[in-house]
Amino acid sequence: MKTPTVLPGRYTVLKRVLLGLMLVVSGNACKDSVLDEVPLAFLNPDVVLVNKSGFDTYIASIHAVLRSAYFENDDYGYGANVWDFQVGTDVGMTGDPGINTYVDYRTWVTPSASQVNHHWEWAYLKVIPRANTLIEYAEKPAAVWKDEAEKNAAVGEARFLRAYAYNILANLYGGVPIVDKVASSPKLDFVRATREEVLAFVAKDLEFASQWLPKSTTQDGRVVKAAADHLLAEVYNNQKQYDKAIASASAVIQDAQYQLMTTRFGKYTAQPGDVFSDLFKDNNQNRTTSGNKETIWALQFEFQTPGGLPKSGGGNGTLRAWGPRYFAIKDPDGKTAMTVADSLGRPVGWYRPTSYFNHLIWTDPNDIRNSRFNIRRDFYYNDRSSKYFGQRVNPKTAKDLDTMYWYYPYIRKIEGEPLAGATYGRTFKEFYLMRLAETYLLRAEAYLMKGDLQKAADDINVVRSRAKAKPVAATEVTLDYLLDERARELMLEELRRLTLNRMGKLVERVRRYNPRSGSTIQDYHAFFPIPQKFIDANLAAKVDQNQGY
Repeated sequence: MKTPTVLPGRYTVLKRVLLGLMLVVSGNACKDSVLDEVPLAFLNPDVVLVNKSGFDTYIASIHAVLRSAYFENDDYGYGANVWDFQVGTDVGMTGDPGINTYVDYRTWVTPSASQVNHHWEWAYLKVIPRANTLIEYAEKPAAVWKDEAEKNAAVGEARFLRAYAYNILANLYGGVPIVDKVASSPKLDFVRATREEVLAFVAKDLEFASQWLPKSTTQDGRVVKAAADHLLAEVYNNQKQYDKAIASASAVIQDAQYQLMTTRFGKYTAQPGDVFSDLFKDNNQNRTTSGNKETIWALQFEFQTPGGLPKSGGGNGTLRAWGPRYFAIKDPDGKTAMTVADSLGRPVGWYRPTSYFNHLIWTDPNDIRNSRFNIRRDFYYNDRSSKYFGQRVNPKTAKDLDTMYWYYPYIRKIEGEPLAGATYGRTFKEFYLMRLAETYLLRAEAYLMKGDLQKAADDINVVRSRAKAKPVAATEVTLDYLLDERARELMLEELRRLTLNRMGKLVERVRRYNPRSGSTIQDYHAFFPIPQKFIDANLAAKVDQNQGY
């Protein structure tokens, strides 16, 4: 899990022996410093982590692996990326009949499963070692800083990113090992901390980050104080420290830099739409380019820019995974009368929302989050050679219509400009990790758990007011209602599995709302198992597996 210092290989040892013999002949054998290896021709921490520019470069690498964790594997359609947090929950299930993601929890979620290993290794092999390295090198004498504040801002961003990874681990696996230093040799005796200890570690990192991160930045994608406070609100909720959660969320909500967007904005205002749809239009996610004051933190995608995309996958694959395979729809005569359209992209229907999301939660006809600008429920034959061209697809008359794979409500926040062509299936649109609407819902959660239902309702109603939805009464506010509201507002943005896990609601709500997974999920699936290959490799200490696996 840690990144140990690489021990000399055979070639290096042989080279040193030969060099030593040469020095004996030349009379310089007593000068041990001659044997020191100082790499100058390639990037390594000793060369890079010496000034602010180097530390910024290193931080960028952590952001890059964060993005890759979510989108690098989108060619496979089998989880092990951001969709792993939504498929098999109350809001999402498989569409493609050839994909069995979470169809049977008992066979899908095992200690050797790819997604179980993926999230663990992303955290322990990529994010945490990089963050620990930066934190350690920031204190070395070779590091040149303008002042203490500059150093602590860099350390604060690294500690935020480390905390972000550990928060995911704590809510996905429960208790995990805490690794806060760079290893100088192989380590085989890791022990699991309790989930409570991990959350305390996360909170400490975030408190430091909140103190030292800048309040604002001109670099889109960089984290600022509000991101630390937003995540602190969630962590404090998990720790049942509700007053602290309220204070942290309030620090963001009361910051004049942040506000819910309530009027249309961005470069698409001349097109039909509403303010909620504007949030998800291309180029409208970043504060510096669109005037969007709701964004706290968004993953960045840059088309045709070195380092601007994940190493594989090639972009934001949400459209590809979650849109229906509409171009396979047939007309009443049994002929395909749909063609791939730039306006719809080329989704492949791997996953789809459950009926819970598609129908049950939309009880208010005025809620703009369910408007035609935000959920496409009607499709039209678009093949100009068809006699049905322009007619609405009627599920009762369309031939052999697959309503699980080809035809289902299409969440339009996944759409993007046809930058790479209609057959590409991906977009290059930034992806929200945090926006202010969720901050209100985190504070509502804290008020709810404290028993202050009126203040919880007040915060929920700020979000519902923007959506033109009817206010909720204080007597109606429950944890399930809050989860419904999070689904309406944050579908495909929040890491739903983690939200349900930390609230103790995953198993209950999967059984209630997911027709494909509900009959197989067991109580022990509330958390992932610990990867078996980590348990097997940790030879010097016993690691207990999560109960049930």
